[in-house]
Amino acid sequence: MIDAILLEIDLSKDYLDNRSIQTLYFGGGTPSLLKPSELESILQKIHSVYRIETGAEITLEANPDDIQPGYLNDLKELGINRLSLGVQSFDDDILQLLNRSHNAKDAIRSIQNIVDAGFDDFSIDLIFGMPGSDVDSWKKQLDQALEFPVPHFSFYNLTVEKRTALNHLVKTKQVILPEEEIMARQFSFTHSYMAEKGYEHYEISNYALPGRYARHNTAYWKGEPYLGIGPSAHSFNGISRQWNIANNGRYINSIQQGFLPFESEWLTPEDHYNEYLLTRMRTMWGCELDDIRNMGNVFERHFLNNIAPYLGDGRVIAQEGNFSLSLQGMLFADAITSGLFFHE
Repeated sequence: MIDAILLEIDLSKDYLDNRSIQTLYFGGGTPSLLKPSELESILQKIHSVYRIETGAEITLEANPDDIQPGYLNDLKELGINRLSLGVQSFDDDILQLLNRSHNAKDAIRSIQNIVDAGFDDFSIDLIFGMPGSDVDSWKKQLDQALEFPVPHFSFYNLTVEKRTALNHLVKTKQVILPEEEIMARQFSFTHSYMAEKGYEHYEISNYALPGRYARHNTAYWKGEPYLGIGPSAHSFNGISRQWNIANNGRYINSIQQGFLPFESEWLTPEDHYNEYLLTRMRTMWGCELDDIRNMGNVFERHFLNNIAPYLGDGRVIAQEGNFSLSLQGMLFADAITSGLFFHE
């Protein structure tokens, strides 16, 4: 797999049209399982093919049980300067229910290891809407994390995937999920509580101290081009989108034969408009009417006509040509955005 990834970097060298690289992100599966030498080979290949900007953000997603002092020192030496830690919960019963390999002590120890190693740029993932949870139990999760100097958080509502043990437990009523009202209260509490602690709610699921936003994800939400490497990886160059096949064996075989195993689509003006809404409405930056107007008068008229009801009920806020979701609107983000989509 590593050899195939190195080959794909070569095969994809022209995709970004000689742009310099501002962020690198090791994610997708569990990249913290890679040995430092394997990460080094990938980084060396990227540096040999692309121009990496000085001070580029280089992130590695990691599981708590992989975060040991020696490994962290190796990551720093490789130039990895940001970590995204998949804690999910500090409750052992919940972690077991989610089939996570770490426990609460592992999570706490891994955060302390990150701080001790001198990483001042890292993020923690936590999940709300857990079985048996309420606002008080969720607050305890936040307070545990806030004992550390964490500059960035990602908070996700629990999603029960099909064909998982948790899905079976929910279907057979062995596990009862909180009612939507409780999850909405947890979401709203998070917004106000994190603001008290000095964090900015800059995207529906993301909070950061001022100026500490995730640069990689922010570029995605703002529609910047990016290149994805590896099975299932997606890429976007501003005019088209492509995605690699998900099958590992077929991916490796195709790369070994010198062919990039992807499908692609050219984006229509309607696609550009819809994707702009999909990403920007999730953020505190919202949608700029000037941006939409530049896409065409038909989109401007459609947007203004269809956003009027949301302005009327307070779920969307308009300020000097900018449209963004209110806290109440964030609870209905998917429905609002789809209501604004343009369809022929």
